[in-house]
Order: sequence, then structure tokens, then C-alpha cells
Amino acid sequence: MTVAAHTWGWRSRRSPAEPRAAVAWGEAARRLHARLLLIPAEQAARLQATANAQVLVVSGVADDLPWVDGVEYAAPEDGAPGLWLPTSWEPDVPADVLGQALAVGFKRAPLLVWRSPQAVIPLDRQLPLTPEHLQRIAAYWVGH
Repeated sequence: MTVAAHTWGWRSRRSPAEPRAAVAWGEAARRLHARLLLIPAEQAARLQATANAQVLVVSGVADDLPWVDGVEYAAPEDGAPGLWLPTSWEPDVPADVLGQALAVGFKRAPLLVWRSPQAVIPLDRQLPLTPEHLQRIAAYWVGH
């Protein structure tokens, strides 16, 4: 879901948060998907993923998250339960207030709030990263 541009702005974090999710859009999402097909089963077992037509989000501990060109990273916000943000950016409004407002509007949690493209992505339907889940994502993308 797209968020109105005038709702809030973004500023660089003073120190990046510890990554807990890899976030990839468009062609970068396809590259990340291809990379996920190659990771060892024991690593995949520690990851979860969700996707829509534009984005692929893979969550887990930082050491397990894959890297491909174009991937950015996100993390849960310490002061705002249920809110995930980019690791290098933070909103220019209090994160807890933003999280509460979004929770009312979306009625789902956790929510990943993304800077560019501006979007809110529910993370409550992440599934374990299995070959079957990756196949369902690929089939979904073919239809979109």
C-alpha cells in the first residue's frame, strides 16, 4: 500500500540499526529470489519470507540474510512494537506514534514502513523459506 508523501518525512539514522530483514523491489526482488534458491537448507530454515507484486521481504538474523545488488535492509524499531523501518532511515515523527497510527489504519502487525518507494508492507503473513514457498512466489510473479 502506498503512503501519502505529505504524512511525514525521513532523516538518516545517526547509526544504522542491526538488519533483521532484506528488502528488494522490482528486478532486485527477482535477483534476491534467485539467490534464495541457492542458499543451504540449514540457512533457509532460519529465514521467513513474504512478497507482493513489487517487493520481496526476507527476515532472519543479520548473518543469515542474503545480499544481492539492490537489496536494502530493515529492522524492528525498538521504541515502537510492531513497526519495522529501514536500517539507515527513520521517520521525522515519533516512531511509536507513527506505529500506533498505522496499526489503527491497517489492523495488522508487524508493519514494515518503507522510505522509497513509500510503502507500508504487512509482515504478519511471512512463511518459512522453503522451496515450495519460493515456487509460490515465482508463480505469483508470473501472473503479475
